[in-house]
Amino acid sequence: MIGEKEKYLAMKEDFLHYVWRHQLFSKINLQSTEFNRIEIVFPGIYNTNSGPDFLNAKIKIDDILWAGNVEIHVKSSDWYLHQHEKDANYDSVILHIVWENDVAIFSKNNLSLPTINVSTLVAKDLLKNYNQLYSKEQRWIPCQNSISSIDSFVFNHWKERLFFERLEEKSILIQQLLKDSNNDYETVLFKLLAKNFGLKTNAEAFLNLANSFDFSIVRKLQKNEFQLQALFFGQAGFLEKTLEEQYAIDLKKEYEYLKHKFKLEPIHNGQFQFFRMRPTNFPIIRIAQLVSLYRKQQNLFSKLMKNSNVKEVYKFFSIELNDFWKTHYTFQKAGLKSAKNITKSFVDLLLINTIIPLKFNYLKSRGEVEEPEFLALIQQLKPEQNSIISKFIDLGINSKNAFETQALLQLKNNYCAKKRCLQCAIGNSLLKN
Repeated sequence: MIGEKEKYLAMKEDFLHYVWRHQLFSKINLQSTEFNRIEIVFPGIYNTNSGPDFLNAKIKIDDILWAGNVEIHVKSSDWYLHQHEKDANYDSVILHIVWENDVAIFSKNNLSLPTINVSTLVAKDLLKNYNQLYSKEQRWIPCQNSISSIDSFVFNHWKERLFFERLEEKSILIQQLLKDSNNDYETVLFKLLAKNFGLKTNAEAFLNLANSFDFSIVRKLQKNEFQLQALFFGQAGFLEKTLEEQYAIDLKKEYEYLKHKFKLEPIHNGQFQFFRMRPTNFPIIRIAQLVSLYRKQQNLFSKLMKNSNVKEVYKFFSIELNDFWKTHYTFQKAGLKSAKNITKSFVDLLLINTIIPLKFNYLKSRGEVEEPEFLALIQQLKPEQNSIISKFIDLGINSKNAFETQALLQLKNNYCAKKRCLQCAIGNSLLKN
């Protein structure tokens, strides 16, 4: 049994919202604190904005049907603490739901506000499950001891919701980039690709690079790889140092011409990080790959939007660097020869973080989103490998593909880390178990 003190200390208003929303309390011989007979005809619509918690409820009190709003507090005295008696938005409240009825509440016409104390009406098992989820014990996720027991149908359906929720969140940046570029999707694709070519460490530096010149310049220079490299490396600030290799000296000379022609200003070179990075992920190599991609592919956005086959997408990113980069990782002395091609695993990251979110946004704007198409596309990709996914594996939650890892990342970051168990299908399932 859970003691009254323990229940109160653990109680939060959002749990009471959850209890009322799902009507998870006994309604047998339901009475107000003043012994009025209560029948809940309709609990109301949950209000996530300011004002009463549930709107347009229908409550029968002593056989009289009332229509209005419902307000919920842990303590009834919170009504006065929040100064609702001075707010006209609360004049239409017809029922007060509380966990502790510590003071009588009166409306503006000096009539007692009907109140239900639900602390004795909520099932003990529900309270026990709630306290387990919201325990102060340090856990990686609140349900780490029971998540592996969740019904597979519930979990799989929730993963779909999480995946599309993640796509919606990624649309925030896309919408801003579209606004800045007058809805030029080719420009937005370029900026997103640049950002993700920088990986997590250099993402912002690469985005700053892409923002430092108009994409129209790329279109004008697209057929000349040397000029494109001069543009990209010059804007990134990599041609400002003293250079000894002839190829680098030639690039610098070409960049000075382009800088004057297009009135360019390079970004600060110190933005790019090399520390603890594999040479294949050096920003200079990723810039060279990005240049080769745009030298090879014109109208890349249109091509990617028309294709839902991962193998075909791999072909779009199959590029070959020129001879200089086959023997260099920087503009310094030459090393062992290597192709430095874009790997399939890197294209998978671009699909996850750029191509699929942009395609989702584009088709949504046209009212043409077909969810099965996106699920089929993301399920073709291998599961991601990172510390969060590894921890889920330790808990017995394995992933077969990138769809599942994307869903788990959304679950951890947007629900578990914020203890939003009441808004989570897994948390709901455990509470009602």
